[in-house]
Amino acid sequence: MWLTSRANYTAPINTISVDTVSAEESSVDKTENVRVYGKQRNRKPSCTLCTQSVSKLHGYIRQTYASLLSLFSLIAIVISSGCTTVTIDETRRAETNIIEGESVVVIGRRSGTDYETEPDLVDCVGKVLSSGSTNIHVIPEAEFVDSLYPWFEPRTAPVRAKDLYRLVEHEKLANIIDDYNVRYFVWVDGSTQTMNSFGQINCGLTAAGFSCFGFGSWDKKADYEASIWDYKTKTLIGKVSSTADGTSYMPAIVVPIPIIAPVQGDACKAMGAQLRVFLGLDSASSDDDESL
Repeated sequence: MWLTSRANYTAPINTISVDTVSAEESSVDKTENVRVYGKQRNRKPSCTLCTQSVSKLHGYIRQTYASLLSLFSLIAIVISSGCTTVTIDETRRAETNIIEGESVVVIGRRSGTDYETEPDLVDCVGKVLSSGSTNIHVIPEAEFVDSLYPWFEPRTAPVRAKDLYRLVEHEKLANIIDDYNVRYFVWVDGSTQTMNSFGQINCGLTAAGFSCFGFGSWDKKADYEASIWDYKTKTLIGKVSSTADGTSYMPAIVVPIPIIAPVQGDACKAMGAQLRVFLGLDSASSDDDESL
């Protein structure tokens, strides 16, 4: 007969230490319970280091932007100088002799509604022509054209100098021209065009706010020619051409910085100055080509 014995075994109980926390700490929402090797303790994560890092990062970004803006401003100053080249050409068929009291009228060439020499350019040439130590009376284009309407409209305006004979056949037109005491007609023909463009600028929302980054450039060419008619002889006595080439830039680092090459303005100033030389109002320059 087999005897079976059963013994009740009770495993020893290890003492578990529990870290005590205050009621205030235990009520924090961000407190997380972690069990490590049978021990339970409360741990509250700290964000002090994270906040300091973010603050340093923002400061670094602001400092970097300021440095880049200074750099691009310096580049802008360097690029903005000497970015336009103007070439002047003159052809003379007869000598000019304008006397005190005589006037000059500058008119832009037009062809219907699809082509027109810029009125701003025509006005600019007139202002430069009337400036200087030796004054000359330049009749405003709009005033002159309106006074002789419709004979200087695009479809009826004289194309050649000898067409002036056709105008003076009308006594009323001849009297108006005589009242203005016109000696020379200056017909300006040409335009300013964008030739090539390069680069790309992207704008969007960044850590520093709305910012733009990139670089762009484009080339412009202003090409104008002035034909000078002598009203007394009804002949073409010469031509003055002005061609300006320039490149405009737009660096963008947070804020776009446009650096515009004033090709049209430089072409106007050069043509007006050369017309003064052509009419004998100023002395000729020793340089044939002028770089602005």
